[in-house]
Amino acid sequence: MDAIISSLQNDRVKELVRLRTRQGRQQQHRFTIDGIREIERAQQAQCTFLETYFCDARCSSSDHLLIATLTKQGAAAIEVTSSIMDKIAYGQRTLALIVVVEIPNRVELESLEVSDSEVVFVLERIEKPGNLGAIARTADAAGVAAIILADSECDVCNPNAIRSSAGAIFHLPIVHDTTQNIQKWLQGNHFNTFATMVDGNCCYSEVNLTGRTAIVLGAEAVGLTDLWNSSNSQAISVPMCGIGDSLNVSTTAAILAYESQRQRHPNTQS
Repeated sequence: MDAIISSLQNDRVKELVRLRTRQGRQQQHRFTIDGIREIERAQQAQCTFLETYFCDARCSSSDHLLIATLTKQGAAAIEVTSSIMDKIAYGQRTLALIVVVEIPNRVELESLEVSDSEVVFVLERIEKPGNLGAIARTADAAGVAAIILADSECDVCNPNAIRSSAGAIFHLPIVHDTTQNIQKWLQGNHFNTFATMVDGNCCYSEVNLTGRTAIVLGAEAVGLTDLWNSSNSQAISVPMCGIGDSLNVSTTAAILAYESQRQRHPNTQS
């Protein structure tokens, strides 16, 4: 058995610390996942696990079973001290283990298969990984088929995106492309496209969100660009009754996703 890693100068530890940055993830073509729920959902999505780092003193019997399962699947099991675990883990949680996973290949827009009653989210210039993760969690829960990132390099493998999605981000196709290419694809596939805008002339509950539907949301600070207009989409809004003029983008996504589900299944009761 290999010696327990206890030095901050260990090369593996240095590489793991670099995975906290986008540049480090891109250079190494891998990323870390912490949290048992997130790890198990990555397993379900058949992600490629490379390594498991664990602190034996913190591991429960179920943790050891998970480590054994990942080892059988080809992930190297590497023991570290508690101080090293605290160094390589993301955030302030006290963890028993983290895993290192290979970055999957990007999904291409043209490879998306959509049914006649599919809903997709289009997120233009979204920057915050936490918002992306929260939207992915909503999309998974509400039956949204895919997330399409327009002119956005928001990092799907960012720890905040993974954590805020509760691992749901592994179960959705997430596509990166330009706004112009996405608009062509939506029109070519006969989507009804609804662009969420503060000054949208129609309330979200008054439009037909059944059928093949694209819901377009923009970054909170600036909203959608002028590329979304009456020639390619219908502007809709969520009524604001208080002093605020907008909602968090993930909240707006949730409202619209579940309104779409309500329209599709009007007789369903929770």
